[in-house]
Amino acid sequence: MTAARRRALAAAGLCLALAGVVAACGKKAPPVAPERRLPLPPSDLKASVEERTVTVSWQNPRARVDNTRMRDLAVVHLWRREEAPGAPPKPAMLSGDRVVGYDEVARIPLDQPPPGVQVQGGTMSVPDAKGLAFGKRYIYVATAEDSTQRSSAPSQRLEVAFLAAPEAPQGLRAEPGDREVSLRWQPPAAFLDGAPASGEIRYTILRGGEDGPLTAVTTAPVAGTTYTATGLANDTAYRFAVQAVRVEGASAAKGPVSAAVAATPLNTRPPQPPGNLVAIPAGTSVRLGWNPSPAEDLAEYAIYRAAGEGEFARIGTTPPITTLYTDRDVQAGTRYRYAVTAINRARTANESERSNVVTVTAE
Repeated sequence: MTAARRRALAAAGLCLALAGVVAACGKKAPPVAPERRLPLPPSDLKASVEERTVTVSWQNPRARVDNTRMRDLAVVHLWRREEAPGAPPKPAMLSGDRVVGYDEVARIPLDQPPPGVQVQGGTMSVPDAKGLAFGKRYIYVATAEDSTQRSSAPSQRLEVAFLAAPEAPQGLRAEPGDREVSLRWQPPAAFLDGAPASGEIRYTILRGGEDGPLTAVTTAPVAGTTYTATGLANDTAYRFAVQAVRVEGASAAKGPVSAAVAATPLNTRPPQPPGNLVAIPAGTSVRLGWNPSPAEDLAEYAIYRAAGEGEFARIGTTPPITTLYTDRDVQAGTRYRYAVTAINRARTANESERSNVVTVTAE
Protein backbone atom coordinates (compact mmCIF):
# COMPACT_ATOMS: atom_id res chain seq x y z
CA MET A 1 0.00 0.00 0.00
CA THR A 2 1.35 3.35 -0.94
CA ALA A 3 1.92 6.12 1.56
CA ALA A 4 -0.78 8.22 -0.10
CA ARG A 5 -3.29 5.37 0.27
CA ARG A 6 -2.47 4.96 3.94
CA ARG A 7 -2.94 8.69 4.57
CA ALA A 8 -6.34 8.62 2.84
CA LEU A 9 -7.59 5.67 4.94
CA ALA A 10 -6.40 7.30 8.18
CA ALA A 11 -8.19 10.51 7.31
CA ALA A 12 -11.39 8.60 6.55
CA GLY A 13 -11.13 6.74 9.90
CA LEU A 14 -10.71 9.98 11.79
CA CYS A 15 -13.77 11.47 10.13
CA LEU A 16 -15.83 8.39 11.02
CA ALA A 17 -14.66 8.55 14.65
CA LEU A 18 -15.54 12.23 14.92
CA ALA A 19 -18.89 11.56 13.31
CA GLY A 20 -19.56 8.82 15.89
CA VAL A 21 -18.74 11.11 18.74
CA VAL A 22 -20.99 13.82 17.38
CA ALA A 23 -23.77 11.33 16.82
CA ALA A 24 -23.38 9.90 20.31
CA CYS A 25 -23.44 13.36 21.87
CA GLY A 26 -26.62 14.11 20.03
CA LYS A 27 -28.37 11.20 21.78
CA LYS A 28 -27.67 12.49 25.34
CA ALA A 29 -29.58 15.11 27.36
CA PRO A 30 -28.14 18.62 27.36
CA PRO A 31 -25.55 19.15 30.11
CA VAL A 32 -26.79 20.87 33.23
CA ALA A 33 -25.64 24.45 33.48
CA PRO A 34 -23.19 24.82 36.38
CA GLU A 35 -25.30 27.55 38.06
CA ARG A 36 -28.26 25.15 38.35
CA ARG A 37 -26.17 22.96 40.68
CA LEU A 38 -25.43 25.77 43.12
CA PRO A 39 -26.81 25.47 46.66
CA LEU A 40 -29.93 27.39 47.49
CA PRO A 41 -29.27 30.28 49.88
CA PRO A 42 -30.09 30.07 53.61
CA SER A 43 -33.67 31.07 54.39
CA ASP A 44 -35.92 32.48 57.12
CA LEU A 45 -33.33 34.85 58.59
CA LYS A 46 -34.29 36.21 62.03
CA ALA A 47 -32.45 38.30 64.61
CA SER A 48 -32.68 39.11 68.31
CA VAL A 49 -30.84 41.85 70.19
CA GLU A 50 -29.71 40.91 73.69
CA GLU A 51 -27.49 43.24 75.72
CA ARG A 52 -24.61 44.08 73.31
CA THR A 53 -25.08 41.22 70.84
CA VAL A 54 -27.15 40.55 67.73
CA THR A 55 -27.92 36.86 67.32
CA VAL A 56 -28.87 35.91 63.75
CA SER A 57 -30.55 32.59 63.00
CA TRP A 58 -31.62 30.91 59.77
CA GLN A 59 -32.49 27.64 58.08
CA ASN A 60 -29.65 25.98 56.19
CA PRO A 61 -30.49 24.91 52.60
CA ARG A 62 -31.48 21.30 51.99
CA ALA A 63 -31.55 21.49 48.20
CA ARG A 64 -29.81 23.01 45.22
CA VAL A 65 -31.17 25.45 42.69
CA ASP A 66 -32.29 22.57 40.45
CA ASN A 67 -34.23 21.07 43.44
CA THR A 68 -31.87 18.14 43.83
CA ARG A 69 -31.06 17.17 47.40
CA MET A 70 -28.22 19.01 49.10
CA ARG A 71 -25.98 16.33 50.60
CA ASP A 72 -22.65 18.09 51.08
CA LEU A 73 -23.30 21.48 52.69
CA ALA A 74 -19.90 22.41 54.09
CA VAL A 75 -19.68 26.08 55.13
CA VAL A 76 -22.11 28.90 55.85
CA HIS A 77 -21.08 32.58 55.85
CA LEU A 78 -22.74 35.52 57.63
CA TRP A 79 -22.29 38.99 56.13
CA ARG A 80 -23.14 42.41 57.58
CA ARG A 81 -23.38 45.96 56.30
CA GLU A 82 -24.05 49.19 58.21
CA GLU A 83 -26.74 51.20 56.43
CA ALA A 84 -27.41 54.92 56.77
CA PRO A 85 -30.66 55.93 58.50
CA GLY A 86 -33.55 56.06 56.05
CA ALA A 87 -31.48 54.74 53.13
CA PRO A 88 -32.81 51.76 51.17
CA PRO A 89 -30.85 48.56 51.90
CA LYS A 90 -28.01 48.00 49.45
CA PRO A 91 -28.54 44.98 47.17
CA ALA A 92 -26.51 41.91 48.10
CA MET A 93 -24.56 40.57 45.09
CA LEU A 94 -21.99 37.78 45.10
CA SER A 95 -18.71 38.46 43.32
CA GLY A 96 -16.26 35.59 43.49
CA ASP A 97 -16.26 34.51 47.13
CA ARG A 98 -17.42 37.89 48.52
CA VAL A 99 -20.71 39.73 48.89
CA VAL A 100 -20.10 43.17 47.43
CA GLY A 101 -20.34 45.98 49.99
CA TYR A 102 -20.75 43.61 52.97
CA ASP A 103 -18.26 42.49 55.62
CA GLU A 104 -17.96 38.85 56.56
CA VAL A 105 -18.66 38.52 60.30
CA ALA A 106 -18.68 34.72 60.58
CA ARG A 107 -17.48 31.68 58.64
CA ILE A 108 -19.05 28.50 60.04
CA PRO A 109 -17.74 25.09 58.96
CA LEU A 110 -20.56 22.66 59.66
CA ASP A 111 -18.19 19.91 60.76
CA GLN A 112 -16.67 22.13 63.46
CA PRO A 113 -18.78 25.20 64.34
CA PRO A 114 -16.88 27.86 66.32
CA PRO A 115 -17.71 28.51 70.00
CA GLY A 116 -21.01 30.29 70.55
CA VAL A 117 -22.61 29.03 67.33
CA GLN A 118 -25.62 26.80 67.92
CA VAL A 119 -26.70 24.18 65.39
CA GLN A 120 -29.95 22.32 65.95
CA GLY A 121 -31.11 20.23 63.03
CA GLY A 122 -31.19 22.57 60.06
CA THR A 123 -31.34 25.73 62.20
CA MET A 124 -28.21 27.75 62.92
CA SER A 125 -27.80 30.66 65.37
CA VAL A 126 -24.75 32.92 65.25
CA PRO A 127 -23.94 35.73 67.75
CA ASP A 128 -22.46 38.94 66.35
CA ALA A 129 -20.99 41.51 68.75
CA LYS A 130 -17.80 42.80 67.13
CA GLY A 131 -17.87 46.40 65.93
CA LEU A 132 -21.54 47.07 66.67
CA ALA A 133 -22.70 50.48 67.89
CA PHE A 134 -25.97 51.33 69.62
CA GLY A 135 -28.42 53.26 67.47
CA LYS A 136 -27.02 51.94 64.18
CA ARG A 137 -28.90 50.06 61.47
CA TYR A 138 -27.42 46.83 60.13
CA ILE A 139 -28.25 44.60 57.16
CA TYR A 140 -27.42 40.87 57.29
CA VAL A 141 -27.28 38.19 54.58
CA ALA A 142 -26.00 34.61 54.59
CA THR A 143 -24.49 32.38 51.93
CA ALA A 144 -23.91 28.60 51.80
CA GLU A 145 -21.08 26.56 50.22
CA ASP A 146 -20.93 22.92 49.24
CA SER A 147 -17.89 20.68 49.53
CA THR A 148 -16.55 21.88 46.16
CA GLN A 149 -16.72 25.55 47.32
CA ARG A 150 -19.64 26.38 45.07
CA SER A 151 -21.49 29.22 46.78
CA SER A 152 -25.16 30.05 46.85
CA ALA A 153 -26.48 33.48 46.08
CA PRO A 154 -26.95 35.73 49.13
CA SER A 155 -30.06 35.14 51.21
CA GLN A 156 -32.81 37.67 51.56
CA ARG A 157 -31.65 40.74 53.49
CA LEU A 158 -32.43 41.08 57.18
CA GLU A 159 -32.60 44.57 58.66
CA VAL A 160 -31.77 45.01 62.37
CA ALA A 161 -32.06 48.16 64.48
CA PHE A 162 -29.39 47.84 67.19
CA LEU A 163 -31.25 49.34 70.14
CA ALA A 164 -29.58 49.93 73.48
CA ALA A 165 -31.16 47.40 75.81
CA PRO A 166 -32.42 48.27 79.32
CA GLU A 167 -30.41 47.65 82.45
CA ALA A 168 -31.46 44.75 84.69
CA PRO A 169 -34.57 45.28 86.84
CA GLN A 170 -33.84 45.85 90.52
CA GLY A 171 -35.49 44.92 93.81
CA LEU A 172 -37.11 41.68 92.69
CA ARG A 173 -39.29 40.22 95.46
CA ALA A 174 -41.21 36.95 95.58
CA GLU A 175 -44.19 36.19 97.81
CA PRO A 176 -45.24 32.53 97.90
CA GLY A 177 -48.88 31.48 97.96
CA ASP A 178 -50.91 28.36 97.42
CA ARG A 179 -49.48 26.80 94.23
CA GLU A 180 -48.30 30.24 93.11
CA VAL A 181 -45.65 32.90 93.62
CA SER A 182 -46.28 36.64 93.21
CA LEU A 183 -43.36 38.68 91.85
CA ARG A 184 -42.74 42.42 92.10
CA TRP A 185 -39.76 44.50 90.89
CA GLN A 186 -38.51 47.99 90.05
CA PRO A 187 -38.21 49.06 86.39
CA PRO A 188 -34.72 49.82 84.98
CA ALA A 189 -33.62 53.43 85.31
CA ALA A 190 -31.39 53.54 82.21
CA PHE A 191 -30.41 51.85 78.97
CA LEU A 192 -27.00 50.21 78.49
CA ASP A 193 -25.74 53.26 76.59
CA GLY A 194 -26.37 55.42 79.69
CA ALA A 195 -29.49 57.18 78.38
CA PRO A 196 -32.47 57.35 80.75
CA ALA A 197 -34.92 54.49 80.17
CA SER A 198 -38.02 55.63 78.31
CA GLY A 199 -40.68 54.36 75.95
CA GLU A 200 -42.21 50.89 76.07
CA ILE A 201 -40.46 48.39 78.32
CA ARG A 202 -41.76 44.87 78.82
CA TYR A 203 -40.48 41.94 80.86
CA THR A 204 -39.62 38.28 80.40
CA ILE A 205 -40.09 36.07 83.47
CA LEU A 206 -37.56 33.28 84.02
CA ARG A 207 -37.94 30.32 86.36
CA GLY A 208 -35.86 27.38 87.46
CA GLY A 209 -35.59 24.79 90.18
CA GLU A 210 -33.53 25.07 93.32
CA ASP A 211 -30.48 24.40 91.12
CA GLY A 212 -29.86 24.53 87.38
CA PRO A 213 -30.58 27.05 84.62
CA LEU A 214 -33.39 29.58 84.45
CA THR A 215 -35.68 29.47 81.41
CA ALA A 216 -38.37 31.85 80.17
CA VAL A 217 -41.91 30.95 81.25
CA THR A 218 -43.68 33.79 79.43
CA THR A 219 -44.32 33.17 75.74
CA ALA A 220 -44.06 36.92 75.10
CA PRO A 221 -42.76 39.80 77.25
CA VAL A 222 -45.41 41.11 79.67
CA ALA A 223 -46.28 44.67 80.64
CA GLY A 224 -46.15 46.02 84.19
CA THR A 225 -43.83 45.31 87.10
CA THR A 226 -45.82 42.52 88.76
CA TYR A 227 -46.45 38.94 87.75
CA THR A 228 -48.00 35.88 89.40
CA ALA A 229 -46.63 32.48 88.45
CA THR A 230 -49.42 29.92 88.84
CA GLY A 231 -49.77 26.16 88.54
CA LEU A 232 -46.73 25.50 90.73
CA ALA A 233 -46.16 22.56 93.06
CA ASN A 234 -46.55 23.32 96.74
CA ASP A 235 -43.59 22.68 99.05
CA THR A 236 -41.21 22.82 96.05
CA ALA A 237 -38.37 25.37 95.89
CA TYR A 238 -38.23 27.64 92.81
CA ARG A 239 -35.96 30.46 91.65
CA PHE A 240 -37.19 33.44 89.64
CA ALA A 241 -35.55 36.28 87.67
CA VAL A 242 -36.76 39.06 85.37
CA GLN A 243 -35.33 40.45 82.11
CA ALA A 244 -36.35 43.87 80.75
CA VAL A 245 -37.11 44.21 77.02
CA ARG A 246 -37.10 47.53 75.16
CA VAL A 247 -39.69 47.68 72.38
CA GLU A 248 -39.69 50.20 69.52
CA GLY A 249 -42.07 49.35 66.69
CA ALA A 250 -41.05 45.99 65.28
CA SER A 251 -37.65 46.09 67.03
CA ALA A 252 -36.79 44.85 70.51
CA ALA A 253 -33.70 44.57 72.71
CA LYS A 254 -33.31 42.33 75.76
CA GLY A 255 -31.26 43.53 78.72
CA PRO A 256 -29.33 41.57 81.34
CA VAL A 257 -31.20 39.26 83.71
CA SER A 258 -31.89 40.42 87.26
CA ALA A 259 -30.56 38.69 90.33
CA ALA A 260 -32.58 35.57 91.10
CA VAL A 261 -34.80 35.16 94.15
CA ALA A 262 -36.06 31.92 95.72
CA ALA A 263 -39.60 31.09 96.81
CA THR A 264 -41.48 27.96 97.88
CA PRO A 265 -45.25 27.84 97.31
CA LEU A 266 -47.24 26.74 100.35
CA ASN A 267 -50.51 24.86 100.73
CA THR A 268 -52.66 27.33 102.68
CA ARG A 269 -56.03 25.67 102.04
CA PRO A 270 -57.54 23.93 105.05
CA PRO A 271 -59.21 20.58 104.40
CA GLN A 272 -62.94 20.12 104.66
CA PRO A 273 -64.05 19.25 108.21
CA PRO A 274 -65.39 15.86 109.24
CA GLY A 275 -69.15 15.62 109.76
CA ASN A 276 -71.93 13.95 111.68
CA LEU A 277 -70.00 13.64 114.92
CA VAL A 278 -71.80 11.53 117.54
CA ALA A 279 -70.91 10.84 121.20
CA ILE A 280 -72.08 7.88 123.29
CA PRO A 281 -71.39 7.62 127.06
CA ALA A 282 -70.18 4.14 128.00
CA GLY A 283 -69.50 3.70 131.72
CA THR A 284 -66.30 5.60 132.58
CA SER A 285 -65.65 6.69 128.96
CA VAL A 286 -67.22 8.48 126.01
CA ARG A 287 -67.07 6.97 122.55
CA LEU A 288 -66.93 9.27 119.50
CA GLY A 289 -67.54 8.55 115.84
CA TRP A 290 -67.74 10.78 112.72
CA ASN A 291 -67.88 10.80 108.95
CA PRO A 292 -64.46 11.27 107.32
CA SER A 293 -63.33 14.48 105.66
CA PRO A 294 -63.37 14.21 101.82
CA ALA A 295 -59.93 15.86 101.58
CA GLU A 296 -57.25 13.73 99.85
CA ASP A 297 -54.18 15.00 101.73
CA LEU A 298 -55.18 14.23 105.31
CA ALA A 299 -52.53 13.68 107.95
CA GLU A 300 -54.73 13.15 111.01
CA TYR A 301 -57.87 14.08 112.92
CA ALA A 302 -57.73 16.15 116.10
CA ILE A 303 -60.26 15.64 118.90
CA TYR A 304 -61.31 18.57 121.11
CA ARG A 305 -63.19 18.55 124.41
CA ALA A 306 -64.66 21.19 126.70
CA ALA A 307 -66.13 20.67 130.17
CA GLY A 308 -69.42 22.47 130.64
CA GLU A 309 -69.17 25.91 129.03
CA GLY A 310 -65.35 25.97 129.19
CA GLU A 311 -62.86 26.39 126.34
CA PHE A 312 -62.11 23.55 123.93
CA ALA A 313 -58.75 21.82 124.34
CA ARG A 314 -57.19 19.16 122.12
CA ILE A 315 -57.19 15.80 123.88
CA GLY A 316 -55.94 13.48 121.15
CA THR A 317 -55.47 12.63 117.48
CA THR A 318 -56.18 9.68 115.21
CA PRO A 319 -54.68 8.65 111.85
CA PRO A 320 -56.74 9.59 108.78
CA ILE A 321 -58.07 6.04 108.32
CA THR A 322 -59.64 6.07 111.81
CA THR A 323 -62.93 7.85 112.51
CA LEU A 324 -63.43 6.54 116.05
CA TYR A 325 -62.05 7.76 119.36
CA THR A 326 -62.67 6.78 123.00
CA ASP A 327 -62.21 9.40 125.73
CA ARG A 328 -61.40 7.53 128.94
CA ASP A 329 -60.49 10.57 131.00
CA VAL A 330 -63.99 11.65 132.08
CA GLN A 331 -65.79 12.07 135.37
CA ALA A 332 -69.26 10.69 135.97
CA GLY A 333 -71.98 13.32 136.03
CA THR A 334 -69.91 15.91 134.14
CA ARG A 335 -71.29 17.44 130.96
CA TYR A 336 -68.81 17.50 128.06
CA ARG A 337 -68.80 19.05 124.59
CA TYR A 338 -66.81 17.46 121.76
CA ALA A 339 -65.67 18.49 118.24
CA VAL A 340 -63.27 17.03 115.65
CA THR A 341 -61.07 18.73 113.00
CA ALA A 342 -59.08 17.46 109.98
CA ILE A 343 -55.39 18.35 109.46
CA ASN A 344 -53.61 18.05 106.11
CA ARG A 345 -50.04 17.07 105.17
CA ALA A 346 -48.81 20.51 104.05
CA ARG A 347 -45.33 21.59 105.19
CA THR A 348 -47.13 24.11 107.38
CA ALA A 349 -50.14 22.02 108.36
CA ASN A 350 -53.60 23.46 107.76
CA GLU A 351 -56.44 22.59 110.12
CA SER A 352 -60.09 22.53 109.11
CA GLU A 353 -62.95 24.18 110.87
CA ARG A 354 -64.51 22.15 113.64
CA SER A 355 -67.13 19.53 112.98
CA ASN A 356 -70.55 19.83 114.53
CA VAL A 357 -70.37 20.08 118.31
CA VAL A 358 -71.99 17.31 120.39
CA THR A 359 -72.82 17.42 124.12
CA VAL A 360 -72.89 14.40 126.40
CA THR A 361 -72.92 13.74 130.17
CA ALA A 362 -70.56 11.05 131.41
CA GLU A 363 -72.20 8.23 133.40
